[in-house]
Amino acid sequence: QVQLVESGGGLVQAGGSLKLSCAASGRTFSNYNMGWFRQAPGKEREFVAVISRGGSGTRYTDSVKGRFTISRDNAKNTVYLQMNSLKPDDTAVYYCATTNGYSRSASSYDYWGQGTQVTVSS
Repeated sequence: QVQLVESGGGLVQAGGSLKLSCAASGRTFSNYNMGWFRQAPGKEREFVAVISRGGSGTRYTDSVKGRFTISRDNAKNTVYLQMNSLKPDDTAVYYCATTNGYSRSASSYDYWGQGTQVTVSS
């Protein structure tokens, strides 16, 4: 079992920044690749980014490339999502999740946090 707790969401104006954190407990954090997903009202859960176990490999969905950065600190059992140049379309609940793969598909992820709300006003 892995427990994940996201934090750092909030209300921000378009063009602003937020940094999300996801703290893990339970099994060894560094054993997992870690992903971020988001879900807007009435839409399916969408892949945002994934980072490899050691942090050297990352992958992003096209709509956030150049604006979002995923990182991790294995000593702190935490994965981060730095979000810059935020747009209203980024409004969603953001979730972190564990995976043993490197997929964009939510079905490949095992443990999920409860999510944190990000709202970007225009």
